Amino acid sequence: MKVPFLDLVAHHASIREQVDAAIAEVIDSGAFAGGPFVARFEDEFAAYCGRGAAIGVGSGTEALWLTLLALGVGPGDEVVTVPSTFLATVEAISFCGARPVFVDIEERTYTLDPDQLERAISPRTKVIIPVHLFGQMADMDPILQIAARHDLRVVEDACQAHGARYHGKRAGTLGIAGCFSFYPGKNLGAFGEAGAVVTNDAALEAKIKELRDHGQVRKYFHSSIGWNARMDGIQGAVLSIKLARLDAANAMRRAHAELYDELLSGLDSILTPVAMPFNEHIYHAYAIRVPDRDRILRELADRGISCAIHYPIPVHLQEAYRALGLNAGAFPVSEQCANEFLSLPMFPELTEEQIGCVANELKACAGKMNACAV
Repeated sequence: MKVPFLDLVAHHASIREQVDAAIAEVIDSGAFAGGPFVARFEDEFAAYCGRGAAIGVGSGTEALWLTLLALGVGPGDEVVTVPSTFLATVEAISFCGARPVFVDIEERTYTLDPDQLERAISPRTKVIIPVHLFGQMADMDPILQIAARHDLRVVEDACQAHGARYHGKRAGTLGIAGCFSFYPGKNLGAFGEAGAVVTNDAALEAKIKELRDHGQVRKYFHSSIGWNARMDGIQGAVLSIKLARLDAANAMRRAHAELYDELLSGLDSILTPVAMPFNEHIYHAYAIRVPDRDRILRELADRGISCAIHYPIPVHLQEAYRALGLNAGAFPVSEQCANEFLSLPMFPELTEEQIGCVANELKACAGKMNACAV
């Protein structure tokens, strides 16, 4: 049996007619850049998250970047985050002219380790960005307590955590702002690029709205140098349809993860994800850790099982960030995970038969590894 890593065709099949009608409505209205369909989604997403406002933008990267700009982050400042993330988290810092400072991840959750956070803070630190990786939120209480002691702002990178909860609170609602990506493969995915910022801070909301529209406070009156970062109308219309199904889709992902956990239990060579008891994990990715990862990835592909790697090179070891002068060994947990992460197929429409097939093929590959180790 062939099992895809992601099946967007299956994901959209049940809503195709509704989506076609919504896109036709956008076309008929001519509201392509911003406009009423984006405004409606902003209201719906703000209500879903439990925030006063959501600001639609063109991508998750822009959500992070404009939030940092709106908070006044600039040259000479430092922003603390993790090296185990997609590059966009750190790009947003760099495009403000600030310097990224890294904290290693916690070994069970793969999120920012609060025990190592305080030593990374300096007089130049302005913002902390915890990343809610793979759909599980970082341990926010100690992070927020440390931030408060140092008078720092916390911006959540919730680009993989749509609907996740920490002690019952939605992702994106614990810091001053939460930043989301709606890239098509995300739990809440658009039909192209899109993102959003959620916040309760009215001044921050106003500044991000200004920056996303060329720094305009009203048409042709530019109070600052901004960017073209508006969400388009088709994305707003599609996201409104898919938002209504997000919690049900996340519940299906959790059920799939539980089945994977059961089928892969008892295998010493495979470390399955750990969902912390205070978190409601939404499994954007089901990332196991396994030695000899690259061989297993190839063998699974040969058996018809499509998997992925998130992320094979930590940010501090990327060529783009060589100037930071950070070498291998600087963040050992992130580096070890980068060598071992293997993301198995995970999307709401997976069947039990497909999950069973993935688990059986993975166990066969792992059995070869165990035999070689004896």
